[in-house]
Amino acid sequence: MANMNTPHGGSIAADFPPHQSAEDARRINSDDHAISPGEIAVGVVIGRASEYFDFFVYAIASVLVFPSMLFPFDGRLEGTLYAFTIFSFAFIARPIGTVISMAIQRRYGREVKLTVALFLLGSTTAGIAFLPTYTEIGIYSVIILSVLRVGQGLALGGSWDGLPSLLALNAPEEKRGWYAMLGQLGAPVGFFLAAGLFWYLIGNLSDLDFMDWGWRYPFYVAFAINVVALFARLRLISTNEYTHLLEERELQPTSVIEMARSQGRNLIIGALAALASYALFHLVTVFPLSWITIYSPRNMADFLATQMTGVVLMAVGVVASGVIADRIGRRRTLGTLASLIAVFSVFVPMMLDGGEAGQNTFIMLGFALLGLSYGQAAGAVTANFPSHYRYTGAAFTSDLAWLVGAGFAPLVALGVSSQFGLAYVGLYLLSGAVCSLAALSLNRALDIRN
Repeated sequence: MANMNTPHGGSIAADFPPHQSAEDARRINSDDHAISPGEIAVGVVIGRASEYFDFFVYAIASVLVFPSMLFPFDGRLEGTLYAFTIFSFAFIARPIGTVISMAIQRRYGREVKLTVALFLLGSTTAGIAFLPTYTEIGIYSVIILSVLRVGQGLALGGSWDGLPSLLALNAPEEKRGWYAMLGQLGAPVGFFLAAGLFWYLIGNLSDLDFMDWGWRYPFYVAFAINVVALFARLRLISTNEYTHLLEERELQPTSVIEMARSQGRNLIIGALAALASYALFHLVTVFPLSWITIYSPRNMADFLATQMTGVVLMAVGVVASGVIADRIGRRRTLGTLASLIAVFSVFVPMMLDGGEAGQNTFIMLGFALLGLSYGQAAGAVTANFPSHYRYTGAAFTSDLAWLVGAGFAPLVALGVSSQFGLAYVGLYLLSGAVCSLAALSLNRALDIRN
C-alpha cells in the first residue's frame, strides 16, 4: 500500500501497490461481520499462550541450565541467584517497552507496533538458543544473555494489543467475569507446554546431551510459536471491525506521562490489587524448581510432571473464577482469594520442608489458588480507568504489577530461604496478600465492575 493510516490520520510508507490503501488491506482481511466476544477471546488466548511459553521456557532454563553454563566459577546456589537476577531484567524493561511501543503505535499504527514487538520477542528468544557458554567466551556470555533478556522485556511491553480490555468491554454484563478469565488461560497453557517440553528432553536425553544442545530446542520452538501467534493476532486486529470497536470504546494509546499524571492513583491501586496473585505466580512455578534442584534429591523430570499436573488445576481454577466472579463480583473474588493466599502463606514452610508429599501438596494447592486468583487479575487492571486512559492504563498497570509482585519473587524467595529459612518465603507471600487486601478494601476508586 502507498500509505497506511495511523490512529491520528498520518501515513507511513509501505509496500502495497500505489492504488491499494490501508483501508483496502483491512477490507481484504475483513469478513464483513461484527467481531464477537468469542473471536476476541480466541485472539487473546493465542497471544497470551505464546508469550507465556516464551516466559516459562526462559524461567525453567534459568534454574536448570544457566547457573552451571554461565556461572561455573561459583556454587549452584550463587549461580541460580545470578540467573534470577538476569531473569528480573525483563520485568524492569517491560514498562520501558510499553512507553516506546505506545509512541510507535501513535505514529505508525497498531499493526506495525505489534509486528515489531513480536518479532523482537521471537528473535531475542531464539537468540538465546545460540548463546555461547562461559567457558567459550567468558563474561561476554553473561552480557549477551542480559541484553537478550532486556530485549524480551521490551518486546513484552510492546505486545499489548488491547484485546483483553476490548473483550471485557464487549462481553455481556452478566458474563464479564467469564470473559475476563479467558485471556488468563494463556498462562497455564504456556506453562504446560514449556514444562512438558523440558520434561520430555530431560527424560530422554543424557545430562551431557541436554546441557550441550537439548535445552536449546525449546527456544527454537518459541520462535515458531511466536510466528503463528503473530499472524493469528494480526488477522484479527487488521480488520475494519476491530478498528471500529477500538475507536468506539476509545481504546487508543495516550501519552504515558499524561496518563501517569492523571491516573497515578489508579495505576498504584491497580498494581497492588492483584499483587497476591502475581507474587504467588512465581512462588509455585519458578521458585520450587530452584529449591528442589538445590536442596532436594528429587528427580527433576518427576517434579516437572508434578507441576504439569498442578497447572491443570490452575486452568480449572481460572475457568471456575469466571463463574464465581459473575456470581459474587470480581472485587469480592480477588479479596477472598487474597485472604486464602494469606492463609496458604502460613503453611508454605511446612509443605516445602515436608518431603515429597508436602512439596506435592504445596504445588497442587498453590496452583489451584493461583488459578482462582489469577483468573480475575486482569479485571483489576482494566476496569478502574476512564475509557480515554484504559488502553494505556491497563498495559502500564499490568507492567507495574509484574514488576512489583513477580519480577524479583524467585530471587527474593531463594535468597531469603537459603539464608534465613523457608518461613521467610511465606512472609514474602503474606506481604503480597496484605497489599492486595489493603488496595481492595481501602480505596473504592478501584471500582472493579461486577
